[in-house]
Amino acid sequence: MSHRPVRRSVPDPFARALRDHHRSERDAPLIVHGDDESRVHPIEAFYFGDSEDDDALPWIESWIDGPLLDLGAGVGRDALYFQGRFETVAVEVSERLVETMRDRGVTDARQGDLFSLQETFPADRFRSILVRGTQLGLAESTATLRETLADFAAVTTAVATVAVDAYDPSHPGTADLIGYRDDPRDGLARRTIRFEYEGVRGDLLDFLLFGPDRLRAAATDAGWTVAAVDAPSTTDTGYYRAALRRDQSGSPQ
Repeated sequence: MSHRPVRRSVPDPFARALRDHHRSERDAPLIVHGDDESRVHPIEAFYFGDSEDDDALPWIESWIDGPLLDLGAGVGRDALYFQGRFETVAVEVSERLVETMRDRGVTDARQGDLFSLQETFPADRFRSILVRGTQLGLAESTATLRETLADFAAVTTAVATVAVDAYDPSHPGTADLIGYRDDPRDGLARRTIRFEYEGVRGDLLDFLLFGPDRLRAAATDAGWTVAAVDAPSTTDTGYYRAALRRDQSGSPQ
């Protein structure tokens, strides 16, 4: 039985705000709402900043190769960087964001869903997968997390890698995230947020927050090994990056 969530499109206010920012037409902030607080979402820093200022890229680049599948690619910040190095396919569920990526010069931007990969791509299509922005947490459950990682294995080659990021609930700073909610299960928490732009609020986004041990368990069940975990020293929120590796070539890992 599949545990996959019913997927919705990226909240319209989020996609419109990023599109308008790209076009220099944004006159209002993008607001993110939690249960009892709201904050301005830093669009320029998160989605349009210079890749040379992205401290995460050297670590990510050390783990991935092409052909690369960039899932939840936003407005193509990472895809623009990696497509000059190897084949990169950028995927977004929002048509507006796909159009914005193409406007910005992403050569292969497609509409798709990271939770329906086998419906979109053939087996063994990619050497690596990148999922940034903690979007893997939209799996909403540990069962769906395992199924999604199994889908990653289905569309990648026998020797493959995946780079993801997440928030570790065991870190005391994670509870300070907007929209944070406790979970009684060890190594898990939840985060529920909603975006607003120009007075319009989008649908709720419900994230599952999982620590490295929970990720290792799900990865093992799906045929992956967590090869490395990197927790930047500058973070105070429990944010971490992880590299998953799969080797079914018959050679030692």
